Amino acid sequence: MIEEGGKAPGIQLNASDGTTIDLASPGQPFVLYFYPKDDTSGCTREAQDFTALAGDFRAAGVKVVGVSRDPMKKHEKFIDKYQLDVPLASDEDGAISDAFGTWVEKSMYGRKYMGMERATYLIGADGRVLKAWRKVKVPGHAEEVLKAAKAAA
Repeated sequence: MIEEGGKAPGIQLNASDGTTIDLASPGQPFVLYFYPKDDTSGCTREAQDFTALAGDFRAAGVKVVGVSRDPMKKHEKFIDKYQLDVPLASDEDGAISDAFGTWVEKSMYGRKYMGMERATYLIGADGRVLKAWRKVKVPGHAEEVLKAAKAAA
């Protein structure tokens, strides 16, 4: 599990906008937000909130990328359906979520299962984690991340 002050892993992230980010040395600050599943209510709201603030993040020089274990084809449909302005990345093999410790045991109605914890990381240009939010609640979260990103940029 990667905490604030820790270094992001040396993993290449391929985003839906065609960019590749080396998490360990991205060259610019960026926000990496983990979410459970495309096209579900909370995940859609979170993606829409980040999309609404995408111009503000760009103005601050901070890229935003969402990550789930959904395949890229599903991401593309999700982006098109909601006109999302933040790129998404697929973590089908689990390497990124395992490195960040966001693939966790969950429980619903007494049934235990593995799933993606909603978490967000603000990562500096040098790959250091500047801020980490775990067990994120969606309302107001994108605004909170933007405030931290502006302070760090």
